[in-house]
Amino acid sequence: MAEIPQSPDGLLQWVLDTAARHGATSADALFVEGHSTEVGVRLGETEQVKRSQQKGVGLRLFKGRSTATTSTSDLDAERLEALIRQTCDAATVTADDPCAGLPDHEAFGGGGDTELDLFDSSVDELDVESALDMALAAEAASRDADPAIENSEGAEMSWGGATMHFANSLGIRHSRRSSSVSLWTTPVAHRGDEMQRDYWYTWSRHRDALMSPEEVGRRAAERALRRLGARKPETCRVPVIFEAPMASRLLGSLAGAISGGAIYRKATYLYDKLGETIAAPSITIVDNPHLVRGPASRLYDGEGLATRPLTVVQDGVLKSYILDTYTARKIGGESTRHASRGLSSTPAPSTSNFWMNPGEQSLEELIASTDRGLFVTELFGFGVNTVTGDYSQGASGLWIENGKLTDAVNEFTIASTLPAMWMGIDGLANDRVTYRATSAPSFRIDGMTLAGA
Repeated sequence: MAEIPQSPDGLLQWVLDTAARHGATSADALFVEGHSTEVGVRLGETEQVKRSQQKGVGLRLFKGRSTATTSTSDLDAERLEALIRQTCDAATVTADDPCAGLPDHEAFGGGGDTELDLFDSSVDELDVESALDMALAAEAASRDADPAIENSEGAEMSWGGATMHFANSLGIRHSRRSSSVSLWTTPVAHRGDEMQRDYWYTWSRHRDALMSPEEVGRRAAERALRRLGARKPETCRVPVIFEAPMASRLLGSLAGAISGGAIYRKATYLYDKLGETIAAPSITIVDNPHLVRGPASRLYDGEGLATRPLTVVQDGVLKSYILDTYTARKIGGESTRHASRGLSSTPAPSTSNFWMNPGEQSLEELIASTDRGLFVTELFGFGVNTVTGDYSQGASGLWIENGKLTDAVNEFTIASTLPAMWMGIDGLANDRVTYRATSAPSFRIDGMTLAGA
């Protein structure tokens, strides 16, 4: 048997040709190679150094409207061909699905002109010793911030890069190279018998955009210290401000509720709400895969279609669902070019840089405009039901009295419904960050039930 070509394009063409030889009528394939390193320290000592490498092929093939998917890291020609043959045999016995198949040929074309700047060679050049120094500096900065911080869960730094190559039987070829680097630390604050922890982190595609280790440590320390002395609040109904990281989690729940899989299964409270008002008029949400250095930027989706910015919610009105080819066919629509996939998975709709537009006031101004209420800094549990729209989660945070943050509060739940929460947003801060793929600013909901003492 002839050897597999060494180039990524040659390898993918060999995989597609082999699938066709064993009966596939169409197919697409990925070749991914990457590496990552992670270092961890605790209390000034090195705890771990991990390195990993990835190289593999993922194949999705069709026999008519029946499909099968496989992946492997074994690139031996004989074994890879045997796997492809078995995958073709598997497609023979799977059910026929009229919505299955590659995107229509006319859907391809366009895109590719924007420079997204997703790869930084200096990330590859980062050495373990330098990374350990940065992690140690972050942890030291948090421990030096206040005598109450006597302990730490450590600090970690991770970095790496990956290259993804895509090809399909229609002759479409794409590739993407990316890098990422992150640093975080988790200090523990003590007061008497009380112990509280919190964290902060920084992430970027490029090393020069990282927050300094000292700033990461300082912010983590501030967050841990402000949790000391927490009390259980009384049951009441008050305005609630979700800090930006928690607001981003709520935005992520919205992304799941408008995903094509939930829509065609009618397993979401937003089924059949296209064109209707689902949020306050101040809410506009855009999914933009073309942001330079964006955490989820991409010129092409997981099916090889050129991506486009998409306004999902405009002035509170739901303008679009998030669809790949399959889910679009299930509801009689067109793909919004949001397919995402891994080596071993089939494409599924997924957002890219899914961002809510920020407001004009600072977080401090938003808090100052709240006479009495709750500032949520952490959420617990799985009480977000995007099928029914019910919402109930454990939370902790800071109490607001006369427009000022006062004491810490914990051991309570907040409850409402997702439709009421989105419609009840009456204040937006300007603190949305650019290093989260799903990113919202801090926002205030006019009233939620707080179940406490």
